[in-house]
Amino acid sequence: MHFGTYMGVYWVLKFILFPLAFRIPFFQFLFVVLTLAVPFIGYFYVKIYRDKVCGGAISFAHAAVFCTIMYVSASLLVAVAHYVYFQFIDHGFLIDTFSTYWDQLMTQMPALLEHQDNVRMLIDDFRSASPIEITMRLFSSDIFWGLVLIVPTGLMVMRRPKQ
Repeated sequence: MHFGTYMGVYWVLKFILFPLAFRIPFFQFLFVVLTLAVPFIGYFYVKIYRDKVCGGAISFAHAAVFCTIMYVSASLLVAVAHYVYFQFIDHGFLIDTFSTYWDQLMTQMPALLEHQDNVRMLIDDFRSASPIEITMRLFSSDIFWGLVLIVPTGLMVMRRPKQ
């Protein structure tokens, strides 16, 4: 949970960039780079745990459990930030900005018109969701991607004890 807290704080700081990215393009680039760094940071944390706590050896199952706890702890922490943002700060900014962006994109790329109904349904669904529903969707997504990262991280970090 210690490393999960670090990861969660990282995700919260990364999330702060997300709404700003709609106004400042550099923040969008920074958000993407920081998002792509998450698996490497997770690997780094598990490796530190293996070397400092486990004496340089860790099984796949042990690494998988460590990753699970780390990603669930991080997801819980960032879920609090998501809830606070969508309940008290956003007031429809993200969905309105995305809707405007989608309308502009459709005028520039007429090939996207075939997806217009699906995107409108998605926008309306998001617009009608409460802050807790949005938070739970994001929480579920964070948990899912954390679980996806468990297998490669566990395989890369596992090391048998020296004889």
